Amino acid sequence: MDLSPKEIVAELDKHIVGQKEAKRAVAVALRNRYRRGQLAKEVREEITPKNIILKGPTGVGKTEIARRLAKLVHAPFVKIEATKYTEVGYVGRDVESMVRDLVEVAVRMVKDEKQHEVESKVKPIVDEILLNALFSVKLAENSDLTDKELKDKIKKEYNDGLLENVAIEVEVKETPKSMNMMGGIAEINLSDMFGSIMPQKKKRKKLSVRHARELLFNDECDKQIDQENLTSEAIRRAEEDGIIFIDEMDKIVGKTSSNSRDVSREGVQRDILPIVEGSTVSTKYGNVKTDFILFIAAGAFHVSNIEDMIPELQGRFPVRVELNSLKKEDFKAILSQPKNSITFQYASLLRVDNIDLEFTDDALDAIAEIAERENATSENLGARRLHTLLEGLTEDISFNANGNHPMTKVRIDKNYVDKTFGDKDKKYDLKKYVL
Repeated sequence: MDLSPKEIVAELDKHIVGQKEAKRAVAVALRNRYRRGQLAKEVREEITPKNIILKGPTGVGKTEIARRLAKLVHAPFVKIEATKYTEVGYVGRDVESMVRDLVEVAVRMVKDEKQHEVESKVKPIVDEILLNALFSVKLAENSDLTDKELKDKIKKEYNDGLLENVAIEVEVKETPKSMNMMGGIAEINLSDMFGSIMPQKKKRKKLSVRHARELLFNDECDKQIDQENLTSEAIRRAEEDGIIFIDEMDKIVGKTSSNSRDVSREGVQRDILPIVEGSTVSTKYGNVKTDFILFIAAGAFHVSNIEDMIPELQGRFPVRVELNSLKKEDFKAILSQPKNSITFQYASLLRVDNIDLEFTDDALDAIAEIAERENATSENLGARRLHTLLEGLTEDISFNANGNHPMTKVRIDKNYVDKTFGDKDKKYDLKKYVL
């Protein structure tokens, strides 16, 4: 997708409020990928992504910006926490696993696309298998019908979706067993280890039509799809289009005393360095080069600074953006402006139980003001504070709704907000909603 930086920012604006500087940085990085792709191969190989580090408190949109960016261009994307890794040689996840996770995502993306391409071929095959299985089940209880009459009846009921929960017996691929290694740290799939050496076993299972269709569809698609092409395309996408978001980067930054070695701090930075610099990681699908993967790191950096990172790693994140804390105007915009905003989500949920929920403009002002005050006087949760407030506001409405009454309009205005959170006791009740 060859969107201009301005168009990318406009798309991000539909889902994320404010943070213009961060949006501009990621938009330029994404556009540079497109520009690089238009160059001759010898020039293209020399141009590497300019990785980004986002600094800002929790809940201001760091993760959401990266996630929406990847979704916008259908790029393989993984979010990992830097604190999950330990230095090589110690029990725990090694940093190379982030690249393996990215390849898994790329494989799933390409597989979904390939399945969609062969769906028109595979669907009639699956339907035929299911109809034959249903015929065997229904034969005994419909002895008064001829085979043709019974098949026509079953086909009509099947097409009308009336047989989805009927139990049938079908032959499906057996799920490969996994070996648990190192006390649960690693789980190895036997088919991944031995590949085609181990034959694919099949077994007969009794399943509902709905569940059987899903398994049979996947089995039939595997026969139609060229697995070698799928794998090579997935690796290409991971290498050329992949985005790895490294959260909690500030948690692995900081000096450790000379007689105390923290295996999840500076050592992890040194292990991340070659991945970000560009190296080759071995995966079960083949070797993957990390030279052209876009890395976006993020952290609050309250206690430590970006400058406390080891110099070599700092140099690999040349683009640095500081995100702003959210103000009252931002909270109000978050409540109402984005596509599928928080208030829209709550209203949609309650509409299922015949509650037509409406938030007035002065109610949004009051909620935004409380969110700003609470973030200033206690933990700064960013936009996540709004979920706390909305849960408190809608708790009684949600609890009493049961869907057995006609559509009822419920209006939340400033008075309702003040009544809910007006006194001191109610204010501290907010904490029970913070998980």
